[in-house]
Amino acid sequence: MIPVAWLDGALVDPEAPAISPLDHGFTVGDGVFETLEVRRGVAFALTRHLRRLEYSADRMAIGPLDSDLVRTGVEEALDEAGETATRVRITVSSGPGPMSSARGDGPHRIAVVVSDGAAPERCRAVRSPWRRNERSAIAGVKSTSYAENAVMVAYAASKGADEAIMANTHGHLCEGTGTNIFIERDGEIVTPPLASGCLAGITRGLALEWGARAGVPVRVTAPGELEMSVLDEVLGGKAAAAVTSSTRRVQHVQMLDGVELAPGRLLERLRGVFEAAADADLDPAPPRSK
Repeated sequence: MIPVAWLDGALVDPEAPAISPLDHGFTVGDGVFETLEVRRGVAFALTRHLRRLEYSADRMAIGPLDSDLVRTGVEEALDEAGETATRVRITVSSGPGPMSSARGDGPHRIAVVVSDGAAPERCRAVRSPWRRNERSAIAGVKSTSYAENAVMVAYAASKGADEAIMANTHGHLCEGTGTNIFIERDGEIVTPPLASGCLAGITRGLALEWGARAGVPVRVTAPGELEMSVLDEVLGGKAAAAVTSSTRRVQHVQMLDGVELAPGRLLERLRGVFEAAADADLDPAPPRSK
């Protein structure tokens, strides 16, 4: 049975009306979300995703969030969905509110949807003409206020691509609309720092941890170390690129601005390390807080 929907503690008909037209998640995008891959019937890295969901809800002042309830919703929806499930989407909105930016009194709404959507098979990217604002009030938050990403994905599609890579306001390499980006050059793999305004991607974090553990030369750069112009090096064959996300995992950028690209040797090694580690541990523990 796909899709399967769970809302505020119970399974519901995914086709039935369930969200109020006054809900702030609908009217002003006042919510947060997580998308998870399903591996062998399990929501991969669920604990890490729940921790980031809590962080996003706290940053948005939507919390406190009952993570145990969300976990129960994910497990019940997956049990109902069966073996064909490939993806879990968790959405938390601030609840009903007035027709303005001001919030109502809540309570927030929690929705879990399990589907069998196919993962992207390849990455064909373009450089975005728009920039990520690293000074935004919701920089680094996985918010449902996703309109600018939707515009950039539509732009990418108009160019025959499926992802758009953007700089931040300083012109430094930042991220894709739904991905983090890794660059292989000069015998190492590097990725922009969170200070660039990029999302703290779950796959990004695991690729860094597992790659370093396996001896892959991979690191986070210093702020400003990666200019957007590094993509010219990728186009010229002096560097290689890959994107990471929950659905793409570690994926070679096959095309950039219409130019076919060869995969990086180290990036392919990192992809293999990630796949093996993910198969061995479906819910890797979050790093300890310092």
